[in-house]
Amino acid sequence: MDYSEFLEEDDHFYDHCGVFGVFGSKEAANLCYFGLYSLQHRGQESAGIVSRDKRQYFVVKDMGLVSEIFEHEQLHYLKGDSAIGHVRYSTTGSSETRNIQPLYSKTAKGKIAIAHNGNLTNAYKLYNKLKNEGALFQSTVDSEVIMHLFSRSKKKKVADAMLDTLSKIEGAYSLVMLGDDCMMAARDPQGFRPLVLAKRKDAYIVSSETCALDLINAEYIREIEPGELVYIDKDGVKSFKIPLPVKPALCVFEHVYFARPDSLIFGENAHLVRREFGRMLAREHGVDADMVMAIPDSGNSAALGYAEESGIPYEIGMTRNHYVGRTFIQPKQKIRNLKVKVKLNPIREVLKGKRVVVIDDSIVRGTTSRQRVQSIRNAGAKEIHVRISSPPITNSCHFGIDTPDTADLIAANKSIEEIRKYIGADSLAYLSKEKMLESFQTIAPEDFCTGCFDGKYPIKLHRKKGKYAFEKEKISYYGKA
Repeated sequence: MDYSEFLEEDDHFYDHCGVFGVFGSKEAANLCYFGLYSLQHRGQESAGIVSRDKRQYFVVKDMGLVSEIFEHEQLHYLKGDSAIGHVRYSTTGSSETRNIQPLYSKTAKGKIAIAHNGNLTNAYKLYNKLKNEGALFQSTVDSEVIMHLFSRSKKKKVADAMLDTLSKIEGAYSLVMLGDDCMMAARDPQGFRPLVLAKRKDAYIVSSETCALDLINAEYIREIEPGELVYIDKDGVKSFKIPLPVKPALCVFEHVYFARPDSLIFGENAHLVRREFGRMLAREHGVDADMVMAIPDSGNSAALGYAEESGIPYEIGMTRNHYVGRTFIQPKQKIRNLKVKVKLNPIREVLKGKRVVVIDDSIVRGTTSRQRVQSIRNAGAKEIHVRISSPPITNSCHFGIDTPDTADLIAANKSIEEIRKYIGADSLAYLSKEKMLESFQTIAPEDFCTGCFDGKYPIKLHRKKGKYAFEKEKISYYGKA
């Protein structure tokens, strides 16, 4: 059999990472496991947990899904009343075992472990400076730069050393760090990525998304604010301000696609925001049709909003195979990318002879959209009107999302009419940036980062050629740290 027929380029931005932390629970590792399980959508390449008891740290991490890595033996091994965890899709750093987080090290300030969601835009500059000063790097992830800066800080107290460290880094980070007697969590002054604080009985919880709190019956307290460092120890929670100006630049794509629909992201529910995107889309780009359908699952909420606003009936025109498995979503191009017929299959009896409005969240390269339109037409649809619940993506992200180069973004190189012809739709329209930002109830339009839509990045980019020039030493371990 020729397996090449199943291979294709994928047509979505790929998610970055998810972090989770527990402080003060005898079930720390188990709670961390369930937290990561709920955050699996944020990264399917690798996962790890570091726990701590009064004597030592314990590390388990590997390539794969959370449910595959952490079985009874591994969770029993992860002793202690504190733990942090990480799920990863590689952005900065290659897909290697040594890059799996949380990172763990013995530093001048004691033993620490760190889990980081985001990208540091000045990491390469800091890496070169640290390397020239004699620092030894064991991974190719920018998170390790944070550990080196922390270890070298002249500040004696752990919280002061972390504030000193965070004052030197730029870019996107929502991170959790486990120390000898504490757990810390921090969010960059722009607040690119979400991070929340919660409590379960006497334990404190930190999570990338609120959906992870529901599974473990934790009580949501609040968002960790942009530019805030939260310090947690046996005496409770203390809050510190990172000594940098705060100017929110929240990633709007968290609401467009990344977050789970049941999460509060930047204080607003992702499903309700996406449904409002759909309503706005119907007002901007209505069309005569017989039915509205979503590309599951990313278009579901917006499709509901479009149908409600337009009065056109909502139908399930395509079904998704939820059991594809990890092989199809690893970041290796030849093994992650499969034809749409493997993941999605149109329902012929619903589509035959119909004028169909197809709702999706975005078009990146256009290849998958083209195949989806073709499959819907092959199922008998009379007309296909594609509506996208976000603006055209014309620029790469530099703040923690794995995006193609601008040369590979179809909207950066073709007009909307050229894209329509390429994907084979009868009509194509995108939600405008203005209406997208108007869809939020409590967040001001100027508080979002929309760089992927308009190229206006909220902080300076330190452009460089190529990847980090770290050494290629292989590192793998499982056991005591």
